[in-house]
Amino acid sequence: MACPICGERTEAAYRPFCSRRCADRDLARWFNGSYAVPSTDPEDVEKALEETERHLSEGGSSEGSKGPFGHH
Repeated sequence: MACPICGERTEAAYRPFCSRRCADRDLARWFNGSYAVPSTDPEDVEKALEETERHLSEGGSSEGSKGPFGHH
């Protein structure tokens, strides 16, 4: 089995990862919003659109910014 972060062979102590480092990198991706479960809830969609519009009206830019919700 290959580590989903770096592709190296997994270690039993950290499975499905190869090391603590890759396990921590995966956890950080969850914390910073890199991983997200998509929603089809109309309220979630409306909130996302409102946040995006607010960000753009405040002079936000997609180029070089962290995105409309403050993270990558």
